[in-house]
Amino acid sequence: MTIRERLEADIIAAMRSRNQQRLDALRYLKSAINRVEIDRRVTLDDAGVTEVVVRQVKDRRDSIRMFEEGNRTDLVAKESADLAILEEYMPMQMGEEEITALVKDVIQQVGAETIRDKGKVMGRLMPQVQGKADGQQVNTIVTNILESNG
Repeated sequence: MTIRERLEADIIAAMRSRNQQRLDALRYLKSAINRVEIDRRVTLDDAGVTEVVVRQVKDRRDSIRMFEEGNRTDLVAKESADLAILEEYMPMQMGEEEITALVKDVIQQVGAETIRDKGKVMGRLMPQVQGKADGQQVNTIVTNILESNG
């Protein structure tokens, strides 16, 4: 079952169970997927759909952070609930240990020694962790390792 098929089935299930919050979040995700398809004039495969889901999750996290700064607890609760629903469609996330091991491997491959080589490391690393790890977390780990080296 593809992610899109699962999304369609979950929308139907949410309609039947009258779970409006879940239905709204899933419809919004479906709408975002359709927008990307129209913009790019292609039909997205699972990798493309995952890319859209990752972007939506990142947007929700940013919204939650902003709403917390603005003391909007009502909106924080709604966005947090939407985030939990969207995270069901995310691929398994890599743990910090996995990311660290991969970073060290890429640093050796590239021959990076100082923080100035961060661009080379990130350029080689990000395609490998796309959708499986948070970019900010990867960036922090790369920075810490390179700073401790040089």
